[in-house]
Amino acid sequence: MNHFTSWLLAGWLVFSQAALAQAPPTVFLEDLTWTELRDRIAAGSTTVLVPIGGTEQNGPHMALGKHNARARLLAGKIAATLGNAVVAPVLAYAPDGGVNPPTGHMRFPGTITVSDAAFLAVLESAGRSFKLAGFHDIVFLGDHGGYQKDLQAAAAQLNGEWKSSGVRAHAIVEYYAVTQSAFRAALKDRGYSDAEIGTHAGLADTSLALAVDPRLVRGELLQPGTKLTAAEGVYGDPRRANAELGKIGVDMIVTRTADAIRKATAGR
Repeated sequence: MNHFTSWLLAGWLVFSQAALAQAPPTVFLEDLTWTELRDRIAAGSTTVLVPIGGTEQNGPHMALGKHNARARLLAGKIAATLGNAVVAPVLAYAPDGGVNPPTGHMRFPGTITVSDAAFLAVLESAGRSFKLAGFHDIVFLGDHGGYQKDLQAAAAQLNGEWKSSGVRAHAIVEYYAVTQSAFRAALKDRGYSDAEIGTHAGLADTSLALAVDPRLVRGELLQPGTKLTAAEGVYGDPRRANAELGKIGVDMIVTRTADAIRKATAGR
């Protein structure tokens, strides 16, 4: 080994050791060590965002984990916007229909359901864990409409337990409501119809997925000559979906949810 190679190796080792000594620049709890999390909370990151997804059919053209990917990415963007938040692991199991007989999305392979009672128990147990860790505000963010009432019930239960503790749980319904109101209105302003926008796996849903991660969408199934139907789990028409439209929704969700969280935690 010549002197130049030795010098390069020594420099690389010094740089690597310095990089390893620094806490990773991440908002995701599962990427931190427990001491890094402890120090981050002590430094003022006392809000934890709990992203709730769900694993369900999203038509032949969109991956089963759409809600989970979307919830994680959006929660990360919201945390970065807030500046004082950490993002918990995504909850990928949620109430999604009956099993015997199968109802709703459970009629399609890959959808996973849990009971409302089990779902509530997980939310409440997670909330208690975050309180013990030192967080002051536990924020539930649900990417699916069917369980919004459960998020509110879990927050109410925890707040009943924590009346005099100074710790609060919040079910931020604005996160989901944006996709049903402002985002739909923005799409209609651009000439898309309600039937095309859809309610599940249509243009709005698919555009959001493309903006989050294009790998979630099977573009070859969205050609002009194709037609996806309710029998295939699609309620809407996703053929003109695109990432540019999805980014409109992403920006709305992030901005309005961050504002709602600031309002809910004001005066802390």
